[in-house]
Amino acid sequence: MDSSGAGEFVYAKACGMLASSFAGRRLNKLFEARSLHDLWTLVFGGEVPVVPEIVLAKLVEREAEKRFVADYITLLKMYLEPDDILIELLRFFDYDNLKEIGAELCFKTGVEPDIVDIGKYSMLNYTAGKDIEKLVKGSAVSWYRVPAPAEQADFDARLDRQYIDGLWAAVKALPHAEREPVERIIKQEIIFHNILWAIRLRVYFSFSKEEILPLLAYGGTGNKSEGLAREAVKILDYPVDSYEAWAQWKHAALLNPHEEGVFWTIDPRWVQHAAKRLMYKTALSLFHRHPFTACVMVSFFKIKQYELDCVRTAAEALRLNAEQTAVREFAGIEE
Repeated sequence: MDSSGAGEFVYAKACGMLASSFAGRRLNKLFEARSLHDLWTLVFGGEVPVVPEIVLAKLVEREAEKRFVADYITLLKMYLEPDDILIELLRFFDYDNLKEIGAELCFKTGVEPDIVDIGKYSMLNYTAGKDIEKLVKGSAVSWYRVPAPAEQADFDARLDRQYIDGLWAAVKALPHAEREPVERIIKQEIIFHNILWAIRLRVYFSFSKEEILPLLAYGGTGNKSEGLAREAVKILDYPVDSYEAWAQWKHAALLNPHEEGVFWTIDPRWVQHAAKRLMYKTALSLFHRHPFTACVMVSFFKIKQYELDCVRTAAEALRLNAEQTAVREFAGIEE
């Protein structure tokens, strides 16, 4: 199908998919389920697998991810020559798969990685199994090898930077008339990625500012003063246990709650989910504003990605029998 005809068809099809998705007001329903069985029925319908709760929680997450990818690829196949950004987005799963395989081989966990198959859009040779050299041969990540434990954070950071560089280059390759809304979505993603990566490295690995700076993503420019990394660089000087130091920050809305007189330290998981929620809201606001353009697919991807994140949060909360008020607060669900 030519690009104009495909754009119209994709927009109509994507509208129908989102109408039956857990987006907008329907998102709250995910957190109304009172058991994993209820959640499965709500999201997928049909017969609930007869397995232990811990297994069912994982199956919920896998099935939700599988359907998200399948829906996106269904839309992508409607284009004879899709814009590069639409394929680069999907390759998030290639990079994630490679991280999982590399981590398993690095730490010898014996746990088989969950591989997400993106079919003909993949840059990796999955028929090679866990033979890393053959897996990455001829791809954009042919440099990758199994990292030593001390190298894993660096290798993951390099993969992230390469994914982001690919996204940013693909945005710049879009026709000028279509670029602005897509650039807005992807720029926000890169800024939040850098912020989260900086926080994780400080909290989980006690990295110094000097160690973190070269691990941030700059969209392929290497320019540390560019807006893509500026906010992440700024917070490298904030004490991780001082709410007062963070309270005036431009992105203070991402912070986990603070209670006067109670010890506080920044929570990377909270920041991550809050950032994803803001990206979801941006995508939701832009989806209908730019029909028949690449923005539709980019927005669709981010909306469905957040839906998947919320399904995972709901499933994990039910598995752990977590207190519902706290779960809804973490997920940012409004009453």
